[in-house]
Amino acid sequence: MGELLEGWKRTGLCAGFTESDIGKSVTLMGWANTRRDLGALIFIDLRDRSGIMQVVFDASDFKGDFSKVEGIRSEYVLAVRGDIVRRSKETVNPKLPTGTIELKVTDLKILSAAITPPFEIEDNTKVREELRLKYRYLDLRRPEMQSNLMLRNRMSICARKFLDENGFMEIETPMLIKSTPEGARDYLVPSRVHPGAFYALPQSPQIFKQLLMVSGFDRYYQIVRCFRDEDLRADRQPEFTQIDMEMSFVEADDVIALNERLIQRIFKEVMDVDINIPLRRFTYREAMDRFGTDKPDTRFGLELKDLSDIVANSEFKVFSGVVAKGGSVRAINAKGCANILARREIDALVEFVKIYGAKGMAWILIREDGLNSPITKFMTEEEIAAIMQRMDGQVGDIIFFVGDKNKVVFDSLGNLRLKLADKLSLIKESTFDLLWVTEFPLVEYSEDEKRYVAMHHPFTMPMDEDIGRLESAPETVRAKAYDIVLNGTEIGGGSIRIHSPQLQEKMFEATGFSREKAWDQFGYMMEAFKYGTPPHGGLAYGLDRLAMIMAGRVSIRDMIAFPKVQNASDLMSAAPAQVDNAQLKELHIKLEENQ
Repeated sequence: MGELLEGWKRTGLCAGFTESDIGKSVTLMGWANTRRDLGALIFIDLRDRSGIMQVVFDASDFKGDFSKVEGIRSEYVLAVRGDIVRRSKETVNPKLPTGTIELKVTDLKILSAAITPPFEIEDNTKVREELRLKYRYLDLRRPEMQSNLMLRNRMSICARKFLDENGFMEIETPMLIKSTPEGARDYLVPSRVHPGAFYALPQSPQIFKQLLMVSGFDRYYQIVRCFRDEDLRADRQPEFTQIDMEMSFVEADDVIALNERLIQRIFKEVMDVDINIPLRRFTYREAMDRFGTDKPDTRFGLELKDLSDIVANSEFKVFSGVVAKGGSVRAINAKGCANILARREIDALVEFVKIYGAKGMAWILIREDGLNSPITKFMTEEEIAAIMQRMDGQVGDIIFFVGDKNKVVFDSLGNLRLKLADKLSLIKESTFDLLWVTEFPLVEYSEDEKRYVAMHHPFTMPMDEDIGRLESAPETVRAKAYDIVLNGTEIGGGSIRIHSPQLQEKMFEATGFSREKAWDQFGYMMEAFKYGTPPHGGLAYGLDRLAMIMAGRVSIRDMIAFPKVQNASDLMSAAPAQVDNAQLKELHIKLEENQ
């Protein structure tokens, strides 16, 4: 390649020139995007990461062998030399930043030929994602994919600058750590020098960043790779990136205020979007009661209303029985939908909520000629009137009801709310809806494990006024935890951490850890806390998720250069793959024959 480029030096990027450069002699290098052959006149759109420049080969002016120009095909890598000229009026392309100029080529070097790619390198492609991922290096040539990664790059640069300006130090933490089987599954790495022992890849740098606070660094951050062996969704990957930070001598309001300024800066510098701060805050309880989720999308209404008190003594036992057992009856008013949703669509929504554990869903259509519903005949006029008043029921509305355990009710109506908003086109896609959710429960009961588990992680500080109930009623204890939510997606979460070794042991006890198990898994952290630990807290953003929403994408795979698919495999490199017996033997691993 050195010989190929001898005497050639790129002047700039394809889309880096304007009308002010007319008359300049320049050298460009890039890929042949499209080609139009008019015989003695050949036009090629030359593409690099900046965009497109139209280059013109005129047989009467071209200095080399014109047959080489005639042989150029899509995705050939070219070096071209010539003069920037103004396009004629009839050939101006207003869709391109360089649409008023072109390069009149005098010299050409073909740096690399290319076979026909399996799909065209263009935006808005209809190509199956599996094929795009198999040839990811080609997919990444597409302008929209390059734009995605450029946006992500600008976000990272902006975050680093902001955190540096605010006294944070970037410190790396280990990738090979001790496994702590809480939360998602760890990815395990066998040790060659310690037979039968394994490292884990970190799900987050949580323990190490807390130890950095013990070490006195005061403010830490890291843009860090994390790993979780969990089932994948559109916004999950087995390896993902966090903007991770921790601060000493702070309370929750300090962490929140700093991160509001960080988010404000990122949106302004990366997208020129103004975010007003302080952001709105909802307690966990308010978010669940109003929206059925701890990551509410408030770009539209359809809020939940609790009707439990109205139906608690109703003759309609489906509702009153649920309330008597400690559950609740809640409803959503789909305003104006009585004449929009057909009966088959209502039935489909009833089936939809069953996905989330609901046994069924009741409904009332409010029409000019009265109420249409399978349940009103079981209720008194007073109960119906009270429901109509609380739900603001008016002619043309449909009220949907679910009665069950609170978790089922929230899951069902929270997801029904999103389903209806999408179906009715209620969401303003161009808006950014940012808010905080605070005061999460410290623990939740796991039916599978028959014990309380930490809702965030076991290092989260309880609210001061709730600590006294940690042993007697842990389910009532609130945490000094906070999530930041964007358009109904959690983009970051954090908390003030426990810094007292005694309180940390109580937290382990409350979540079912024996003292021996706690010290076995976290002993080095507990030991460190004995040597003087500052109050501290932090937050971590999912960089991929935040970038996805800012770019207007629906999958974080579009924001990651080389992502995995649903089964955690890489279609391009064919990972994971089997290894030979010599490697396994070196790692003291023997596979079962039935595998």
